Amino acid sequence: MSPAAAAAVFAPPSPAALAEVCDLAPGPVLDDLTTPRAREVLADVEVLVTGWGCPPLDADVLASAPRLRAVVHAAGSVRAHITDACWDRGIEVSSAAAANALPVAEYTLGMILLHGKHVLERARDFRRARKREDWLRIPDTVGNYRRTVGILSASLIGRRVIELLRPFDYEVLLHDPYVTGSEATALGVEWVELPELFARADLLSVHTPLLPATRGLVARDLLEAMRPGAALINTSRGAVVDQDALVDVVRAGRIRAVLDVTDPEELPADHPLWSCPDILITPHLAGSQGNEWRRLADTAVGEVARWAAGDGFAHPVRRERLAFLA
Repeated sequence: MSPAAAAAVFAPPSPAALAEVCDLAPGPVLDDLTTPRAREVLADVEVLVTGWGCPPLDADVLASAPRLRAVVHAAGSVRAHITDACWDRGIEVSSAAAANALPVAEYTLGMILLHGKHVLERARDFRRARKREDWLRIPDTVGNYRRTVGILSASLIGRRVIELLRPFDYEVLLHDPYVTGSEATALGVEWVELPELFARADLLSVHTPLLPATRGLVARDLLEAMRPGAALINTSRGAVVDQDALVDVVRAGRIRAVLDVTDPEELPADHPLWSCPDILITPHLAGSQGNEWRRLADTAVGEVARWAAGDGFAHPVRRERLAFLA
């Protein structure tokens, strides 16, 4: 992984915890697997602990690592570094995606609750007016009682959001083409087709991974079909949503939006999304940050310990599932 990722995720006491379950190769952390030192280290490695900034583990790299049998990724997606050569050699792969899903789901729950009460725009109006609104005249479009929440994709994050919503008085809808009606019932939600999800939801949260089939999935017709005053929350990837259409629908006063991700990640200063007062843009902060990185390190340490004990990974990544993962 990159030195910066290692310093952030594996801050003390995580290195000591890792050293208790395996023999650590001498530092510093590797971020280039083609150097003479890297090849010397790889010659004896059985498990690689990877993170953000890991280069691809291609056939040339694997040729220098004849004993490598497992990769434990202390982050989410493994797409950037796990290659066909890894799968072909039967290398086992684990990811901390489940751990990284937790803060994203917590962020999503927070935004659902805040937007159900219209907190952000009402706080803005309060700051401007410097006096309270007539609270007995608040319209019934405000509030979280028996609102309908739509979840797009029962991903790791989507499923965690569903769990977090259970104590509240929400009706929860789900669209995921890979989830059956009976599976949705077991999750405590109602499975609906994609157009119905957008037409019925008061608050709609996007959790689908960015794949060729999902690029632009949240298209203009779906956004225009949303209920007046509804809110769209996107914590997946910016390119899943048609941003031009979103700008038009929000400017028309039909819906509100919360975007933790955009396309590109750093929007140009003159991008129209910045000037939409009913769009909250946060800087891709929903995922693990600050002390939440410790959870990623703890997950990685736990996976190495399980693998060393012969218990297998708790969070394996399967080759056949890779097409459906972020």
